[in-house]
Amino acid sequence: MTKPAKSSQIRITVGLDEKRVPTTIDWDADDRPNPGQPVACKAMLLSLFERDNLDTLKIDLWTQDMQVNEMDRFFFQTLRAMADTYFKATQNKEVAVAMQQFVQYFGEKTALLKSEG
Repeated sequence: MTKPAKSSQIRITVGLDEKRVPTTIDWDADDRPNPGQPVACKAMLLSLFERDNLDTLKIDLWTQDMQVNEMDRFFFQTLRAMADTYFKATQNKEVAVAMQQFVQYFGEKTALLKSEG
């Protein structure tokens, strides 16, 4: 493993109610344009692929005030970005196109996009 030339921290702070349900999510990072000024969020999806056991750790959180239409938009944008990232990482165009087709379907079914049919 190569020693990093630099390190940077990403911080996520989750405020919880008495039932441990997220009420606030804020993030900050050393390399942001305005570090030290956390940004409020309504949801997060974090996936980490562990080096040794080759397993994925997932943390999916959303605040109580996240609306269904906002969750639809969040997933649409996330799925679209994942398809793009998958292609950049693998150059597997066939699978990336199939993923983008699902993103189109998802966008239409959630009324984020107009149906092509």
